[in-house]
Amino acid sequence: MEVKQQQNQFQSALLGLQHLLAMYSGSILVPILIASALKYSSTQLTYLIATDIFMCGLATLLQLQLRKHFGVGLPVVLGVAFQSVAPLIIIGQNNGAGAMFGSLIVSGVFVILISGVFSKIRKLFPPLVTGSVITTIGLTLIPVAIGNMGDNIAKPTANSLILAVFTILVILFIHIFTKGFIRSISILIGLLVGTVAASFMGIVDFSVVAQAPIVHFPVPFYFAMPEFYPVDCLMMIIIALVSMVESTGVYLALADITGEELSETRLRNGYRAEGFAVLLGGIFNTFPYTGFSQNVGLVQISGIKTRKPIYYTAVFLMILGLIPKFAAMAQLIPSPVLGGAMIILFGMVATQGIRMLASVNFEGNQNLLVAAVSIGMGVGFNGTTLFTSLPNWAQMFLTNGIVMSAVSAIVLNLIFNSGKDKQ
Repeated sequence: MEVKQQQNQFQSALLGLQHLLAMYSGSILVPILIASALKYSSTQLTYLIATDIFMCGLATLLQLQLRKHFGVGLPVVLGVAFQSVAPLIIIGQNNGAGAMFGSLIVSGVFVILISGVFSKIRKLFPPLVTGSVITTIGLTLIPVAIGNMGDNIAKPTANSLILAVFTILVILFIHIFTKGFIRSISILIGLLVGTVAASFMGIVDFSVVAQAPIVHFPVPFYFAMPEFYPVDCLMMIIIALVSMVESTGVYLALADITGEELSETRLRNGYRAEGFAVLLGGIFNTFPYTGFSQNVGLVQISGIKTRKPIYYTAVFLMILGLIPKFAAMAQLIPSPVLGGAMIILFGMVATQGIRMLASVNFEGNQNLLVAAVSIGMGVGFNGTTLFTSLPNWAQMFLTNGIVMSAVSAIVLNLIFNSGKDKQ
């Protein structure tokens, strides 16, 4: 009996490691992207990645609980909300790190406060709205990937382009010739293989790993004390609402796979735990967290529907987050390799939005107009110089493609579809 229990523990630990690998590349990409845009030093980036990984584990642990006031109690893994990348970069570049983390704190508190009534509010976010916004997120991030492919310089070298294309080909090869778990970590494998190839070209700097400390602990307000700007806070509240809709889909899918009843109370507690995780992200200067859909597929593939493997995932993440040398290894990835992986990743984000839109009834022109205007304004207004004559606060709002897409989609959907059941 004892041997069998040990075998079960070992199997659960392996499954937990599989879940960690499936979400790891997505979790380290976000801090790399934001730190690169904000010109953080290698020391700052090491801290950011390590603390982010730790917070992913802590957020997952919170959500696994099945308590009276928080936790959805499903085998869900929480990772960084990818849709937060572009707005956080905009906020950080315009108003600094304090504004970035202050807006996260506000959005986290907002999610906690509205968790009980979101079952009514979420009707404002049907697939027509969320699909338009997520498509816009992917399309507005693709130019960032292109910049990294060229090493963010005016005249990219041949090596940069070769590495970027090689990374793309590796990921495509994995998707064509493999199945299951290997395919699910294709981005991570592409990054690893691309970095190995880059090391043979002599363009990988290993000094950052040697300089990183062995152990560290997350520190509140490491980068800056929070600052609160209304437009920034509104931006992150919109992103939080989109994340809540995304998480709802994850919770419903997991409830269906596990055969558990997802009551309104459990859903509320799930939102509440997610809001608390976002709040902690602001306090410890990391990011907002949401349910990762790729891990839902692993639950289905493995057939193991209990929370036990996910507890191992959470613990593994927290342990890795306390060892900065693991975080420093992520900095070994050259920019062109990252760009090659990102163009696929961001393209998949846009495609996910398109898939959501595929479930929308486009008979007649109303829904078609909502999607067309929302995506058009989101992509077209993103970073435009069209509004330079307006005040700074108006420019921040109007030149943020994600916010413009979300606001136009919500308003137009209410105008055209108010009172209708199907959209």
